[in-house]
Amino acid sequence: MKKLDEQIQQAGFWSAVLIVATTLISVFLPLDVPNAYEATLADRVDWLNANSGLFILSWTNQIASMLALSAMLAAMAWYIARWNPLRALLSAILIAFATMAFLIPKFIAVWTIPMLSEAIATQSTGYEMAQGLLPLLNVTVPYSLYTSFDFLGFWLYSVFALLVCIPMTRGPLSAKIIGIVLGLFGVIYNVLVAFILAGSIGRPQISDSLMAAAAMLLVATIAAFFLFRSPATIQDKGSA
Repeated sequence: MKKLDEQIQQAGFWSAVLIVATTLISVFLPLDVPNAYEATLADRVDWLNANSGLFILSWTNQIASMLALSAMLAAMAWYIARWNPLRALLSAILIAFATMAFLIPKFIAVWTIPMLSEAIATQSTGYEMAQGLLPLLNVTVPYSLYTSFDFLGFWLYSVFALLVCIPMTRGPLSAKIIGIVLGLFGVIYNVLVAFILAGSIGRPQISDSLMAAAAMLLVATIAAFFLFRSPATIQDKGSA
């Protein structure tokens, strides 16, 4: 058991490192056509065909970042297990669901979207189908099939955050910071979702609002770097 604790702690630490690295890389990689919200289908097809390799690289980086974030959050679920095993179990299930919700659209971005844009540009086999599918898989418009999966993933993260935030505060300072940040993230994200469903936030502002809330996870990531770097973090959690 001690060996497993150490391995999960190391996984949490290196996941936090990978999250920071992929976040920095993402600053220099475009995720969609410029002025994406207003871009027409023709603009998107032209840009995707001209920047197919860069688009694939950008979303491959996003896959790595998401997997690292899920791994780090799973390590947090393990961290709280001795204090509240039921919350830890439910939290781990939510992370598994969120990971799948994120992985499906991001794989589509790497695999399907470049093929669709090429089919439209060349009017090759499947051209008519591609014309209908590409708008549904818009990576920016907040009500597309693609972004719906992404926001579902973040909502599952927010429920996870509400489950683990209180037990996390029983640990050292870094764990307390994580607990507070996750609690704020969970509350803010769900309040924003309620405002969006009530029509209080305009469609152009939906993505910016939700992603601003999700940015709080980066603060938790930095705190996790300090939490998991100590060799006694998980072994000693029961006496914290």
